[in-house]
Amino acid sequence: MKKIVPLVLLLSTLLLTTAIRTQDTFSIVALDSITGEVGSAGASCVDLFNWPGFSNDFLGELFPGVGAINTQAYYDATNQANARNRMNLGDTPEEIIQWLIDNDVNSQPQKRQYGIVAFVNGSPQSAAHTGTQTDDYKNHVLGPNYSMQGNILLGQVVLDSMEARFLNAEGGLACKLMAALQGAKMVGADSRCADNGTSSLFAFVKVAQPWDVFGSPSFLLSVKTHDNAGIEPIDSLQALFDEVMECTDPVTSVNNLIENSFRVYPNPCHEYLKIDDYENGDIPKKIVIRNTIGQIIYKGEFEGNAQIDMKQQLPGIYLVSIIDNDKTVITKIIKIK
Repeated sequence: MKKIVPLVLLLSTLLLTTAIRTQDTFSIVALDSITGEVGSAGASCVDLFNWPGFSNDFLGELFPGVGAINTQAYYDATNQANARNRMNLGDTPEEIIQWLIDNDVNSQPQKRQYGIVAFVNGSPQSAAHTGTQTDDYKNHVLGPNYSMQGNILLGQVVLDSMEARFLNAEGGLACKLMAALQGAKMVGADSRCADNGTSSLFAFVKVAQPWDVFGSPSFLLSVKTHDNAGIEPIDSLQALFDEVMECTDPVTSVNNLIENSFRVYPNPCHEYLKIDDYENGDIPKKIVIRNTIGQIIYKGEFEGNAQIDMKQQLPGIYLVSIIDNDKTVITKIIKIK
């Protein structure tokens, strides 16, 4: 955790008074330890047309190559800014959560809800907080690389369905986040939207690549609808998503790209791993190698070919990511004694 990003401008004081109970009802933050992507998605039964100062994705902040934070339930932008500052200072997710609890802007951490993920020494970590006075039904669910949280929910079924869809989805991080939202697509998932016949009124999904700039993720889609319109925002978001993203198994779909563009050998390897770029060898590429728990064991750049010293690495399976602008291909290699 290292990247320091500038503070963004706060929303207007009028819109951010604590009397405004702007809440996100169900959301997820997650990261991909192979590609280094960080992402956020969420939805809520709040008519954002009545709050022009809020973007559709206001509650989630992505820190490229570092982590992600969702701030919700009796939302206050000062708490969000404080969380941002702690992430920039290098705090772990658990440390950020504890700091927010101890330093809530109005001494009301019992009303807040947070979900945080980050790379800590190259490995994914997650943490969450659901205040005891957050509106029912409320809860959060953690995994090694994700946090799902919700309030004013239909019930635990919303979070359980989100988690199942996230874990079973094919494709990259954006696909998994979109699948998690689909898991929450049930009437009254946000219980306030039951009369509307929808899960929510707005929805978003966004993902930042490690080289993105804070505040400008390379992938961002969002939808907002009016109260009483009866339009399901997650379906509308899915339609936009399908126009720009194809979700397939990243391991199997990437094999053809590896075979057509790169030679990664020998596999298994003993002392050195070699990579030949026989498609665009004059264009610099990035290489990231991770072990199976997501720790980065090598990071570098190459043109044409590369030779990587693997002698000090333990025998086992490693994931090699070759990054070419907005395209990332991943393959598995085996290190032997």
